[in-house]
Amino acid sequence: MEVKVLGPGCKKCKVTANQVLRAIKSLNRDDIKLTKVETMEDIMKYNILSTPAVVIDEKIKVSGRIPSSKEIIEWILEMSSSYES
Repeated sequence: MEVKVLGPGCKKCKVTANQVLRAIKSLNRDDIKLTKVETMEDIMKYNILSTPAVVIDEKIKVSGRIPSSKEIIEWILEMSSSYES
C-alpha cells in the first residue's frame, strides 16, 4: 500500500505527512510506503483544487484540510479490507 501526501511543503502539508506517519506507526504496518508529492506538476496530475491532500493507492481521500490520525487509520483499514475481499 502507498500513501501519498500532496503539497508543496507548506506547514499544513508537513503536519499532514506527520499525521500519516503517526497513523502508520500506530497500526504497526511496515508494508505501507509514505510518499510526499511536492512538485506542482505532479500534484496537478491528481486534479485537486487545494493542498494538503492524501491519496491512498491512487484514490484521493481528502484535499484542502489536515485529516486526523483517526481518519487516516480508518482509510488505511478500509483500503486494506478491500484487498482482502
